[in-house]
Formats: sequence, structure tokens, C-alpha cells
Amino acid sequence: MNGEGFFYQAFVYLAAAVIAVPIAKRFGLGSVLGYLIAGVVIGPYGFQCIGQEGQDIMHFAEFGVVMMLFLIGLELQPSLFWKMRGQLLGMGGSQVVMTTGAFCLILSLFSLSWKTSLAISMTVALSSTAIVLQTLQEKGLMKTDAGQSSFAVLLFQDIAVIPMLALFPLLANVPRTNSAGVSQHSPGAGHHEMAWVDTLPAWGQALAVVGAVATIIILGLYLARPVLRAIARTRMRELFTAAALLLVISIALLMKKVGLSPALGTFLAGVVLANSEYRHELEGDIEPFKGLLLGLFFIAVGASINFTLIISRPGLISFFVVALFVVKFLILLIIGRFFSMSLDQNMLFGLVLAQGGEFAFVLFSFAAQHHVMSPAYTSIAIAVVALSMIVTPLVLLFNERMLQPVLGTKQKDDRPADAIDEENPVIIAGFGQFGNVVGRLLKANGIQATVLEYDSDKVDVLRKLGLKVYYGDASRYDLLLTAGAEKAKLLIVTLDEENKIHEIVDLARKYFPHLTILTRALGRTHAYELYDSGLEYIFRDTVDTALHLGIAALKILGFRAFQARRAAKIFKQHDEESVQHLSVYRHDQSLYVSEAKKKIQDLESILLAEIEFEDEHRDAGWDTTTLRQEFGQATDTDGC
Repeated sequence: MNGEGFFYQAFVYLAAAVIAVPIAKRFGLGSVLGYLIAGVVIGPYGFQCIGQEGQDIMHFAEFGVVMMLFLIGLELQPSLFWKMRGQLLGMGGSQVVMTTGAFCLILSLFSLSWKTSLAISMTVALSSTAIVLQTLQEKGLMKTDAGQSSFAVLLFQDIAVIPMLALFPLLANVPRTNSAGVSQHSPGAGHHEMAWVDTLPAWGQALAVVGAVATIIILGLYLARPVLRAIARTRMRELFTAAALLLVISIALLMKKVGLSPALGTFLAGVVLANSEYRHELEGDIEPFKGLLLGLFFIAVGASINFTLIISRPGLISFFVVALFVVKFLILLIIGRFFSMSLDQNMLFGLVLAQGGEFAFVLFSFAAQHHVMSPAYTSIAIAVVALSMIVTPLVLLFNERMLQPVLGTKQKDDRPADAIDEENPVIIAGFGQFGNVVGRLLKANGIQATVLEYDSDKVDVLRKLGLKVYYGDASRYDLLLTAGAEKAKLLIVTLDEENKIHEIVDLARKYFPHLTILTRALGRTHAYELYDSGLEYIFRDTVDTALHLGIAALKILGFRAFQARRAAKIFKQHDEESVQHLSVYRHDQSLYVSEAKKKIQDLESILLAEIEFEDEHRDAGWDTTTLRQEFGQATDTDGC
């Protein structure tokens, strides 16, 4: 039965998801497998709720992958790239190269041309970013060795798609023509609209790939930020959401025009904007659309599997599905062993990445479009990859319930958040060295606080010390709600991770706007970003300690105690005002430098004037008012 319009299709897909996913989760199968099964059930080979229009839904659903890659790019700051360089190049690079080489050898046994073998081998070397990350996050395995290594390999694979797309046109075979001079490429070679680069020679198409990538980088660096800044000044959240979607869709359309993958374009844009002050706002606005469209994508994958082809050639397709899993699994085991991963983590690492990926649908169609692969090979390859994606959650379930108990899991999954049985006027997120002092000070003064800490080892240690601390991630809405955020007055954020601080602040401002937020800043730049978020109470964790040291130094050099403390107080007040003032200019380097110089000179002038004033009125320095003030400050700085 064919669809009866947009609303009918929306009803079918949403109903399938709402019914299938909870059932799959109930049996421990995970949401991804639930979506895939839902697609099979409503597809042409199930209840036939959808027909050929499912292909149109697939094109729409691919925006879920596009948005996911954009969000991944936003998380990849240059410092993270550098930190992961060993895993990226070592694990990711060796996996792609070894898998490509292995499948080239296997496919040579089937008398395929070297160009077709290379195209297929490079494509099946890629794994499913959507399935792997979704599954690891659901099972709380992202922070394990296997999770981090898998992320590094997936990241390298995503980057590797760029040179693959550039290489495919160079592998193109000249299409055969009939007597009328009409090209005889298959109509099923991927229903792609003609991109303007298709009229260019092979070298021109490769050059267009490089040009498109360069354009995205340049626009992201010099155009996107000023535009987002102007929109943010309107203080209209829905307008910023529209701008975020416009950014993603614009890049996707640009990439399609030049015949490239929209997902790769948005990934690059995300990387370019990773250091933007609007990164967290973009993440928050795109995340809901990404989740919904990814689910739609998985349903469309399940519905698009050609079971007629599978039934007609079961032996051949089964062989390639098994070969795909076994070869990739063995290669990943070798790599994991070389990088000294434990057996249980190495098994998970190998199994979670052994399937084909969503980029295969793009690359195989791209290869067919350029006559690198015949229509028959393309159909078989797509069926193999789709089946491998469906089997992956089952393989991971087998590993979790059968293999891991035998091998012994040496690295625990993240434990569930604690149940919170109290409501207090203050919530403290993070109870490390910084938050510990704040919490103890409040408690000593009779103020009870609900303390959340997401480092499980730290929670266990703090409880042994008799401190009441709940394990849980304060960046989760449900946990803040359970902690009493609707009735609390203060939220104190004292974590030592900038990303986590921003996530919690953004969440609290969005869902609990009545809360007064006091937050730690990990430096001047971080403070700028927090001021941009509209926060008022921001405390840089190094300033007070540095001033205490400075007071001690002045006293040793001959300054009187009250004079040293007064200088520190003036310095702190001026510095805090300076940070707020300079945050406006920090995106304009020349203005920022000019204003910063003025502030430095003003501070020096003020302090020098203080010294001259003290010298002239030394005997009046200990008047009763000043003495009372200085004595009060002295009790606060006894540690100096």
C-alpha cells in the first residue's frame, strides 16, 4: 500500500518508532535495533505500509546523519585532535588501510576490476558512526578504553571519506553508449540529481572537492561567527534555532551542488566552529532534530533492504556479510592488541566496529554514478552493508550476555545515577577541591546543599569521609529535576571541565530560569564565554590564590599588612570590571588589545596613586574605620 500524503507517512513512521523501540529496549536490544526492525516491519517486505516513497524518506532521513556529524565536529577542538593524534593516526589509519587491503585481496578472487575492488574495499572499511555512538552512549561505554578507541577510529573514518570522494571520479570508467550515443548506465545507480561538477573532467571534479572544503572552512571562520553574533544579540532563542538549522541545511545544499556528501560538509563546519563561543548553543538547538531524524534514518535503512535480492542470492550475500564482520573484527583485534587493550575491551572494540557504515549508501551510489561499479554490484554491496548494520546490535547483545561474563569485564560500565531523597535551597554540581570548600563552608553555616558528582570513584571516597554526595551527571535534565531544581534558589557549578560547565549552565538557564547560578571559570577566556551566556556570578579559580600569594610577596618586601591587602582588593575589583568590559571586544583583536592596554595602565595608575597617598598620610592609615575593615579582611586571608 502506497502512502497517502505527508501526514500518513509521518503517522506510519512515528507509530512504528513509538511501538518498536520500547519493545526492543524492554528486551535489552537497544533503540537502534528497534528502529531497524520497525523499518523492516513497515517496509515493502513487511506490512507494506510504505512503498517506493521510502527512498524519498531515506533522503530526508539522511539529515539525521548530517546533523550528527555536525555535532561531532563541534566537539572536536584542535586541542582534542592533538591529544588523540596517536589513536587517530595509529588505530584509525591502520584500520582503514589494513581493511582496504584485505578486501582488495578477497575481491580479486571474484574477477572484479581493480578499480571496482578498490572502491568497494575502501567503502566497507568504514563503520557506522550512527549505530556505534548511539549504542555506546546508551550502554554507558563511551568513557571506556573501547569507547574512546572506537570514537578515534570513527573520527578518522569520517575524515577519510573526503579523499575517498575525491578519488572516486579518478577511478571512473568511460560509460558504454548505445548506437544512439546514449549512456547505458543503470537508472538504479542512485537517483542522484545532476551536480554541476559532473560536466567537469576527472581532475576538475577532484579540484572541486578541494575547493568546496576550502570554501566551508573560510566561511566558517570569517562569516558564520559574525552572523551568529548578530542573531544572538536579538535574544530570540527561536531565531537562533532557525539560524542553526539554516547553517546546516545551507552547507548540505552546497555540498550536494558539487556532488559531495552533505554529512562531510557539516562535519567540517562543526570542526571550524568548535572554538566558537556559540558552540554549546548550536549543540542544544540541533540535538533534538538530530535524535528524531537519526531514528527516521534507521527506520528507512530497515525499510530499504531488498529482500528479493537476498532471497535470490542468499549464499553470496551471507558469505559477504560474514566476511565483512570476520575480516574487520580480526583486523581490529590485531590493532587493539598492538595498542595494549585488555581482552574484554579489545573484544568490544572489534565487535562494535565490524559492520559497514551509513556512508556506504552515499559512496556506493557515488561510485555507481561515476561508473566505477555496475548496478548489480551496487545492489549487492548495499544489501550486505544494510544487513551488517541490522546484525550489529544482535552481535553486541551476544557479546554483552555471553562473551563478557566468560571473559570477565575488567572495566565497569557507568553506574546509574543515585536516587535523590532530599530537596535543598542549594544544588552543587561537582565536589572536587573547589566545590568541596564551598559545600563545607555552607554546611558549617547551617546551609544544606544537594551535592551532585559524576566521578564515581570520587563519590565513593567522599562518602567514606562522611560527606553526603549523590552520583549523577548534573547536565541531565531529569537529574536536576529530581535534585529539586524547580524549588531550589541557587545552583553552584564547580566542575573542572569547561564543556560540562557550559552544558549545565545552558540546561539550567533553559529549564530552570529562576535559579541564580554561581559558577567557576577556568580562566579569563572561559569567563568571557560565561559572561556571553548572561551569567552574573562568575569566579575564576586562580585569581584569589594568586592575590593571596601577591599579598605575601608585598609584605615580605616591606609593605604593611593593611596596605598589601588594600592593593589586592583594588586589583581584584578592577580586574573583575576589566573582564566584563573586555568580553565585548574579544572578537576584535585590535580593539581588544587597545582596550586591554588602557585597563592595565589605569590599574597601574590607581595603585601607584594609592602608594603615594599612603606615604603622605602614613599616620592616618590606621584610623578606626580602616582598621576595622582591614581586620575583617585579615580574618579572610589568614592563609597568607
